Amino acid sequence: MLQKPFTIAISGKGGTGKTTISSLLVRSFIELGEAPVLAVDADPNANLHEALGVTVRETLGSMREEAFTRTIPPGMNRHDYVKYRFRQALVEAEGFDLAAMGRPEGSGCYCFANDLLSECMLNLERDYHFIVIDTEAGMEHISRGTIGKPDMLLIVSDPGARGLRTISRIREIATQLGLEKEKIHVVFNQYKSGTAPVDIGDESPIAIVPDDPAVESADLAAYPVSLIPAGSPARIAVRALAEKIRAMAREKGSG
Repeated sequence: MLQKPFTIAISGKGGTGKTTISSLLVRSFIELGEAPVLAVDADPNANLHEALGVTVRETLGSMREEAFTRTIPPGMNRHDYVKYRFRQALVEAEGFDLAAMGRPEGSGCYCFANDLLSECMLNLERDYHFIVIDTEAGMEHISRGTIGKPDMLLIVSDPGARGLRTISRIREIATQLGLEKEKIHVVFNQYKSGTAPVDIGDESPIAIVPDDPAVESADLAAYPVSLIPAGSPARIAVRALAEKIRAMAREKGSG
């Protein structure tokens, strides 16, 4: 049993399939008996809830704004109110919960609210074995400390040149923010037969997820991509990745 949750942040250029990888990782951890999993949608433009097949009624960004504009119920301060509303905003599903960060509404400084959200995330961590965070290429939530420092950063890229160039930029940002190089890994997604001639360093990818017609079919049918057949190539590859991550997490926990 893990002593504390193992946090995986997933980043990459838009369109490379990081939300697909995130949702399949959540499902894989559940299948491996690691429920409950906390899924965090930290990309304002992502649709992790759709990939997981759940509905989000409010985001934490809108909740932040509410905490500074609404009248707090008698007997509660804003600090306690945000923690209370944070729990309310969680989407509870079978085997996992989902928190959608969204984007702050309105203007002004959100330092206080971000500090509260960071504290809420720490309080929630006690309930989960794994936390899967679908984040953005800019690493904003990591730089602000909202989601803390992840145990692992997965940079997802398709085989194209633009996606591969983004790997170096994200890796540079992450190391500048204090994330150790050994915690940063590359995942090739939508892989067919090769990659563009772009230097991404000597490290081999931690996983290669093949191009899978089932993923495209799910997208066209507006069907949750995380529920593609268990025998589909993408799902098999991500499950193997989940097993590898679990082994690394257990090694870290026993170290």
